[in-house]
Amino acid sequence: MATERQRQRVTDPTEFGRVAVLMGGWSAERAVSLKSGQAVLAALRARGVDARGLDVDRAILNVLANDRFDRAFIILHGRGGEDGVIQGALDLLELPYTGSGVLASALGMDKLRTKQVWSSSGLPTPPYRRIASAAELAAAADELGLPLAVKPASEGSSIGISRVDAPTQFPTAWERAAACDSTVLAEPWIQGQEYTGSWLQGEALPLIRLETPREFYDYEAKYQAEDTRYLCPCGLPVEREMELRELVGQAFAAVEGHGWGRVDFMVDAQEQPWLLEVNLIPGMTDHSLLPMAARVAGLSFEELVWRILETSLGRPG
Repeated sequence: MATERQRQRVTDPTEFGRVAVLMGGWSAERAVSLKSGQAVLAALRARGVDARGLDVDRAILNVLANDRFDRAFIILHGRGGEDGVIQGALDLLELPYTGSGVLASALGMDKLRTKQVWSSSGLPTPPYRRIASAAELAAAADELGLPLAVKPASEGSSIGISRVDAPTQFPTAWERAAACDSTVLAEPWIQGQEYTGSWLQGEALPLIRLETPREFYDYEAKYQAEDTRYLCPCGLPVEREMELRELVGQAFAAVEGHGWGRVDFMVDAQEQPWLLEVNLIPGMTDHSLLPMAARVAGLSFEELVWRILETSLGRPG
């Protein structure tokens, strides 16, 4: 399992001092971040924490420097908040913050580099090709087979992802992904069961199996649809689930994750797991996965948020 710094427990909310809950931002996931942030803010205040919500814009460093906060709860999703940018800025301010640092955040946001790290660590992730045009999708299909998953390297919430079953879909899939990021990946579309494994303070939480009548677990299935099924307990034998939880910990550790996060993976018909991506600032909305897993593990939403805030302890500040 991943090695975490010594966990520090807090019982008195005043020990956290004044907390800035950083939400919103300017990424394509702004709306989800605002919803997550409001839920986190309400939970902290319900536990007596002196927390203030900040809708992050490019003047956020001035606000943080002038308003004398003691730490930050980062609940920004996507670029500018989940990719190491805000983490580096907070390091310069010597303001402690929740979750992973600059290196892990930058790696986790970049699907290409994450896959390279996992592969070099001997962890299972689908083969891939980096593509620079719709024409290169033909070569990728020849090498990897159809169907393909075509995705931007640095977007979350399944934004920009397409399933490609035929060459006629190459141009649309390329344009959709390239509109989000200059780096586009193609990899085999893994047929099988989809799972997510959450990580909290050195422990893998119960796995969730995802089922959707849609083509795949896309943005609408994640945040809007009411027919997505979340199975937790996931239905696997205990020994098998523990093996996959161990894999979640290894995947989290390989990118130097800290504190909390989530790893998404598939299990194919041959029972082979395939790591897809890591999310180091998962959603905290009413449709989000990590709170579901925490609830099955016996943690209320308020307790979960408190424990995430504890991950800010022990950082420079």
